[in-house]
Amino acid sequence: MLFIKLLSLFLSIVSRETPVNYKIMFHVKHHPAKEAHMERYFGSYQKIEPSSKKEGALLLSADNIIGDSYEIIFDGDLAWAKNRFGARVGHFTIDFSRQLRVLNARGWKFIALLSLVAFTQEPEPGTYWAEMAVLCLEPQYESSITEFSKNISSMLAEGIRPEINLGEQAISKVIESNGSWKPDMRSSRPKSESGTVIMKSQRKLSESLIEKGRAGNIGCYIVSIAFIVVVIGAIIFAAKTLFF
Repeated sequence: MLFIKLLSLFLSIVSRETPVNYKIMFHVKHHPAKEAHMERYFGSYQKIEPSSKKEGALLLSADNIIGDSYEIIFDGDLAWAKNRFGARVGHFTIDFSRQLRVLNARGWKFIALLSLVAFTQEPEPGTYWAEMAVLCLEPQYESSITEFSKNISSMLAEGIRPEINLGEQAISKVIESNGSWKPDMRSSRPKSESGTVIMKSQRKLSESLIEKGRAGNIGCYIVSIAFIVVVIGAIIFAAKTLFF
């Protein structure tokens, strides 16, 4: 009798504990699946700093136009932005460089787009710096995100600062539309600090003309140059008529 009572007590304890164990197992299995779905893409605006005056001067040249695409390379502890002409223009912070290294080890792809160039006076003699729109993606979505980056590039060139820190639903729209979807939300610029001046935040007319020439659209490039020459000539003629 004593053995039967002990057996019944043991079975009753097991029956009460079993549902709790099933609940814990379900929670553990569900959580990684949710994380995997959220980690298809990562985007943010990040500051880069040149390591020399030469790199700083490059940021102001026509070789670095707002909306241009950059390659991210690694050297030492830092991740660097390299323009399409093979020149380094600056490095990311050590913390963000580490994040990029982790994603790079997982095989992720990167797209960096120039969003603005600024100058900070202090400490003297002052420094140029820039900001990049950085898009990070799993390789299976490279086609969609690459097309999406072209839309972001065009918006940046026009002085529009789109939100690139996308939620799950927005990421799905990008992938389902093969990159043609555009974000409606806008991202705010970095907080302006005393002594800091934004040098470039959209493409100038001259930069757009240079870009057309590089793209091989020579006819459009020549017509545009001719139009500018005519406008300048008209201004000079008007000035002479009025003041001489």
